[in-house]
Amino acid sequence: MNNIYDIVSDLDLSNGETKRMDCPACKGYKTFTATNNMGSLVWNCYKANCSVSGNTRVHLTSDDIRESLRPHVQHQKKDFVLPEYVVSHSQEVLPFRKKFGLDEDSVELYYDVKEHRVVFPVNYNGKMVDATGRALRLRQKPKWKRYGSSSYAYICGAGAIAVVVEDCISAATVSSISSKATGVALMGTSLLPEHVLQLQKYNKIIVALDPDAARKTFEFTRQLRGTVDTASVYALNLKDDLKYRRKADIINLNLLLSH
Repeated sequence: MNNIYDIVSDLDLSNGETKRMDCPACKGYKTFTATNNMGSLVWNCYKANCSVSGNTRVHLTSDDIRESLRPHVQHQKKDFVLPEYVVSHSQEVLPFRKKFGLDEDSVELYYDVKEHRVVFPVNYNGKMVDATGRALRLRQKPKWKRYGSSSYAYICGAGAIAVVVEDCISAATVSSISSKATGVALMGTSLLPEHVLQLQKYNKIIVALDPDAARKTFEFTRQLRGTVDTASVYALNLKDDLKYRRKADIINLNLLLSH
């Protein structure tokens, strides 16, 4: 097998460029990504049974440096806009807030009048880029609905420690447990390149997926240790979803937050 470092170097990625391709090690289809982030070249395979990952520093050209100093403009086909039937300040979300202990001052929620959903805004760089809604009716399908097409995680809180969870309710719960923590919801059990980039700003990462995804918790912990070199990464084995605030889980989470 060719040397992975040589393969990634030969891609000649410019600053800010990401390339997704078949993994040269496990041959997984489009599971391998490489990114040049301000001279930090990072690569990783996201297939569960593949351990390929790494990072190195590369030289930035004078053009790269000049470009990085310019105001950043995101080129999107169309800015995300909430549907007109998704409104703010609805009394319909109050029972949901009370049930999960979500404070109005720290957790922003909207209400989908049409489908009777509580809606969590997904923000990136201070701008709403997507939203996801959770059904309020029993047995309503789908339980969760994505309103846009972004791949960004839902983030709640302003702490220096990221706690990676599956859903928005758990992320909001994390932020209410400790001011040290920021909840980062993957909204599923896939760790995407966009999630990795979002997590690079934190100095500690705790992966705490739901108990039925325990294997994924340890898999993502291993992957993040190989790709996010700015943070210490820990795995938290839960007894229940964090949104249910089981005493043992809260104690163990606080221990890791203080570690």
